[in-house]
Amino acid sequence: MIRELRYGLIGAGMMGREHIRNIALVEGARVAALHDPVPENAAAAAVLAGGAAVEESVAALVAREDLDAFVIVSPNHHHLDQIRMIAAAGPPRPILVEKPLFTRADEAETVRRFADSYPAPVWVAMEYRYMPPIAALVRDVDAATGGPRMLTIREHRFPFLPKVGDWNRFNAQTGGTLVEKCCHFFDLMRLILRADPVRVMASGGQAVNHLDESYGGRAPDIWDHAYAIVDFEGGARAMLELCMFAEGARYQEEVWALGPAGKIEAHVPGPSRFWPVEAGPLPMPRVIRSPRSPKGPAIEDFPIDPALLAAGDHNGSTYFQHLRFAQAVRGGGPVEVTLADGAWAVRMGLAAQESAATGQAVTF
Repeated sequence: MIRELRYGLIGAGMMGREHIRNIALVEGARVAALHDPVPENAAAAAVLAGGAAVEESVAALVAREDLDAFVIVSPNHHHLDQIRMIAAAGPPRPILVEKPLFTRADEAETVRRFADSYPAPVWVAMEYRYMPPIAALVRDVDAATGGPRMLTIREHRFPFLPKVGDWNRFNAQTGGTLVEKCCHFFDLMRLILRADPVRVMASGGQAVNHLDESYGGRAPDIWDHAYAIVDFEGGARAMLELCMFAEGARYQEEVWALGPAGKIEAHVPGPSRFWPVEAGPLPMPRVIRSPRSPKGPAIEDFPIDPALLAAGDHNGSTYFQHLRFAQAVRGGGPVEVTLADGAWAVRMGLAAQESAATGQAVTF
């Protein structure tokens, strides 16, 4: 019989509720207690979780001795402090922390020391790894390309959504768009190329979104578009193209990997709840393999269970991530996205932000 896992959830906003719905789909797992500073969010999330206890503070939540693991889904600039609160609260327990792991360059050393000292699993939530077409590309990239030498990632999507306290409108709380949004893609670059970066060059800014917004007399400084080019150890190169005023695109994420033997590409539509009914069925997630010889692309579709699409905005990936995290919590699987992985993704995002701001390449 599978041992029940009782999770404590920190943060019950939009993404917190996605985690609740997907944890409920994992056999023997449930959110047993949660905290959110907005009482209405906490109460609604507790009902969604089937009657979870609501704690008045993070400290009260992490002090509970009946929880097996924690999921951190708070605003970015709180992640690292809350990891440390969990570590200080008692016996080491597994943690799944939403990206980005941290938001400031001076926090990287703190993360490294914590990774060396904390004995329980800590998993950084990089959902994009688990989107089925992207997971297939990661699995098959060497066979399809003969070893990738070029990698392009494109995200054409909707603008940043409203968040509680408007925290996602300001770089000081997000780390900047190339950290907040794009750490997913920098993580994918390292995963697909199996190498670390040596240099980042980027250009980005605010062109369309948030130009007329004001919060407490402050104008948002979050960017809505960017390009980034990354050189990797071993000579492979990767490019990111982000546009956050392109919600009319057929696919939201597109990834191309190319090597001496051919090309493989993954195409992922955006959230089903944003797709207009009048446009017909939601585009099918797919992978296309295009060998150089014999020529001719082969298309493989990846239909997603409607229950998984209904549970979140990430093409079923949050569920697949939680399946693997539950295995790690139960001691039957590895941590697939480590603190080191999460730290690299942030470092690359911060380097891209710096390069775009200064006009200079940033080396590691």
